[in-house]
Amino acid sequence: MAHHSSHLVRLPILFSILIVLAAFQSSAAETRGIEELRQTAEQGDAELQYILGVMYANGQWVPEDDREALKWFRKAAEQGYAEAQYSLGIMYANGQWVPEDDREAVKWYRAAAELGNVRAQYNLGVMYANGEGVPEDSREAVKWYRVAAKQGHADAQYNLGVRYAIGEGVPEDYVNAFTWLNLAAAQGNEKAVKAKALIRKLMTRGQVSEAQNLASDLFKRIESSKSE
Repeated sequence: MAHHSSHLVRLPILFSILIVLAAFQSSAAETRGIEELRQTAEQGDAELQYILGVMYANGQWVPEDDREALKWFRKAAEQGYAEAQYSLGIMYANGQWVPEDDREAVKWYRAAAELGNVRAQYNLGVMYANGEGVPEDSREAVKWYRVAAKQGHADAQYNLGVRYAIGEGVPEDYVNAFTWLNLAAAQGNEKAVKAKALIRKLMTRGQVSEAQNLASDLFKRIESSKSE
């Protein structure tokens, strides 16, 4: 069974919070800074709403408060902030601060996935693969794995490679299987390393060479897109 990505907080945003609040020279100034942040968030700034959610979720510069965290995540998500939508999807999938609800998880994963959030894209693929919150659908699972894999998500690359290896949701194709497993293995995915070795035994030298060339081309495209 495929597993979900389950990280609620994106580190670059946390570092940006640290930089802003570290600039305050006293606890009183820090309190004023947090209050200004809250006021701006209340005026509808989706990114600051998400940041407040992160702060309450982790008890950073404010008392840890699950209800406040959920409130601010939801406000940001409803404004179309993808990271908050992904976080809500995680909460509903895991029953964290809300009753577990796979359909709600799918709703928020889909919203974030359509905005390009790679972890939401992968998790949506997992939901379709496992039939959680949606009817089981191998083709839809492959669709979202592929979208995430092309953005460099190692687990999505591994899952897509496995799908090609066993012909589930796509025609069986060892060249494509090796291609995606090769990319996942390059990122340290241990399951991909083992699966790639098994697939290699079923391939001709020509097929392996073709797959290696495909992986090299994809790797360059993925790295190029990250630097844009």
